[in-house]
Formats: sequence, structure tokens, C-alpha cells
Amino acid sequence: MDLGSIPRETLALVAAGALLIALLQAFVAVARRWLRRRRMSIRMVRAARGEARAAAWLEDQGYRVLGGQVVAEHAVQVDERTVTVALRADYLVTRHGARYVVEVKTGALAPRIETSATRRQMLEYRIAFDVDGVLLVDGETGKVHEVTFPSLDRLAPRKGTSWRLVAFVLAASVALAALLRLS
Repeated sequence: MDLGSIPRETLALVAAGALLIALLQAFVAVARRWLRRRRMSIRMVRAARGEARAAAWLEDQGYRVLGGQVVAEHAVQVDERTVTVALRADYLVTRHGARYVVEVKTGALAPRIETSATRRQMLEYRIAFDVDGVLLVDGETGKVHEVTFPSLDRLAPRKGTSWRLVAFVLAASVALAALLRLS
């Protein structure tokens, strides 16, 4: 096809149309990036608000906050290689002598244990922080949920059992020694 046979006005119109389409595509790409950043920013502000309120909610329910943004590391063995993984939880708290790691979640899905990512995170926290339990706090409603993993708790030895046995044997030995001195 010979471009010289096409009227200049038609060529200009086609070029303007192509330029308009390219500009629209660029605008749509920029708008999508801006919207994605804006949604992420709103989500982060919402999460930060929920996390800030959670400490007061926990204290209202009798928990004592030991620390915020607490870090734990645990080792994961893959074949012959050990990988150390660092985790950061929102809070570490205590109540009635038990220690809990706390994760605050906001939004419609994240605060629900049915959400697989949340459930996996709670399980990893339970293992890595070596605590008595895990608390999941809904950062918008203030509800505090204790998350337990019964099969995991059955496998783990009870804390303090061996010390109780040692204390009992020691007390029995002292009592027996005292009885022998008296006789």
C-alpha cells in the first residue's frame, strides 16, 4: 500500500487516534498504581489504629502487656540445611501466670480464624514464641479470641511437670531426713 495515496487528513486522524489510545493506556496504568498505593495506605492506617487500641483492650480484660512488636526467631530444618526465621508479633502479654503472643488483625477477613493465612500465622507464633497461648484481636471491634491448637498441646510436654516432680522428691527427702534425725 502506498501511503502517498492516503489523504493527509486521514493519516493525521489515525496518528491522533493512536496517540490518544497510548495516552489513555498510560493514564489507566498510573491511576491503577495510585489506587493500589492509596488502598495500601488506608489499610496500613487502619491496622495501626487497631493495633494501638488493642493494648488498652487487652489491659481492660486483665492482660498485662509485656512488650510491643516483639521478635522471636526459630529454626526450620530443610533437608540438611537450617534456616533461621524471624517473626514479629504485635504484643506479648501475661494473665494469671500464662504468657500469650498477640496478633491484631483488621478488615473483614483477617481477624477470622477461618482465613488460612491468619491460622497459619497463629500456629507459627505458638511454636516460635514458646508461649502458653495465642490471642487474636479484632482491631476494629476489640474482641479478643484465644486460639488453641489441641493436637499441638497434646504433643507438647506440660510445662512445670518435671519441676513439680523434682520439688516433690526434694521435699520428701528433707522430710525423711528430718524423721530419721528425730528417731
